[in-house]
Amino acid sequence: MTPHGTRAGEDAEDLDVEEVLALVNNSNDLSGPAGRAETDSRRASGQPATSPPPDARHHATPWPEARATAGRAARATRRQPVSVPLEAALGLTLAAPLDALTDLPSFDTSAMDGWAVAGPAPWDVRDDGVLAGHPVHAPLTDGEAVRIATGARIPPDTTAVLRSEHGRTDEKGRLYATRDVVPGQDIRPRGQECRSGDQLLPVGALVTPAVLGLAAAAGYDTVTAVPRPRAEILVLGDELLTEGRPHDGLIRDALGPMLPPWLRALGAEVTAVRRVRDDAGALHQAITTSDADVVVTTGGTAAGPVDHVHPTLRRIGAELLVDGVKVRPGHPMLLARITETQHLVGLPGNPLAAVSGLLTLAEPLLRTLAARPAPEPYTLPTRDAVHGHPYDTRLVPVVLRGDQAVPLRYNGPAMLRGIAAADALAVVPPGGVRPGQEAELLDLPWASGGIGVCFT
Repeated sequence: MTPHGTRAGEDAEDLDVEEVLALVNNSNDLSGPAGRAETDSRRASGQPATSPPPDARHHATPWPEARATAGRAARATRRQPVSVPLEAALGLTLAAPLDALTDLPSFDTSAMDGWAVAGPAPWDVRDDGVLAGHPVHAPLTDGEAVRIATGARIPPDTTAVLRSEHGRTDEKGRLYATRDVVPGQDIRPRGQECRSGDQLLPVGALVTPAVLGLAAAAGYDTVTAVPRPRAEILVLGDELLTEGRPHDGLIRDALGPMLPPWLRALGAEVTAVRRVRDDAGALHQAITTSDADVVVTTGGTAAGPVDHVHPTLRRIGAELLVDGVKVRPGHPMLLARITETQHLVGLPGNPLAAVSGLLTLAEPLLRTLAARPAPEPYTLPTRDAVHGHPYDTRLVPVVLRGDQAVPLRYNGPAMLRGIAAADALAVVPPGGVRPGQEAELLDLPWASGGIGVCFT
């Protein structure tokens, strides 16, 4: 991902996370091809893009709008940058420019093993040598040479470095070159890569392993970055087992093992995973005592006898930002602002429906809180036809084969078999797609091979 620019002379203390977000991605709405596809589908059927769905009771938020709402909710939350040790900064977003604290290299160094030579050949070779990390060597005079290692400091008055494979000595120990010697060859001059004060990376750059190396080389022990959003997971349900096989109407909890590494892959710090029984009071206490930036709940978002999420949110005065999404699976997902600095993402209890909620609401919320840029949308033709919902978006697991997306079976709301084998999810607009028709794809965090793949 290419980071965007920054303002000259920006002080880290004066730059809050909201400003970082503006610099990272000024168009962080997530409408993209899916929104256009939904509009195109309605137009093709003769239905105005703004007309209501056939079911007048269906008041859920359109899928592209739900994703955009999650991003806007995060941008409205002011978070301050922090100073982070290099060993803890991988995957964070820079909140201050990375300016060189020294010239790089900070002195003239040898680019090769060989000899530092002065003047024309032949050269008398000194008995001692120059190694990396050793103090400056005595100056050379014309006709002198000294053995030198890669990375070692160049002795004063050196003309060039002669590579080991390009030199030979005679019976008297004098050194000759087997090819022409050009002044300055194989010497890395001081400041060749940068001068002290040069901007190496702007605000909004993602801290990759290479960025960590550059920061260390430039003299940094810490970087100023946007902190990871902290997420707490509340697994709801009396019917869930944590070990063994399903029995007697009890089922294994699939979301407890799946959600923590998935949220970490999205850039979050998972602070806790708590199991909450089907009790309104227990859920109220769990939500109101959490200090996480994002509380993620599983199940309980519909209107059944033990679905306590909506009543609890009303009880605490939360603001519902998204209450149901026109997407299958995962329709009863929700997003709420529970305090000025906290949000709650309510995932459906069915496993694939929960994955849909992760990619629809949790991903744009967490990514924007972390000030990461939005991924570039892309499309591929689907090899096979995919049936669509009459007026909802569908998310269907696919594998990528060459330049095509191949839909997978086992894509029901309660199934994980398809997503476990998938590379991505295809965004299928209302009405479906024909064989060979382009569909927007959402990469899974581990399939994209990006810096977000951090499960520990």
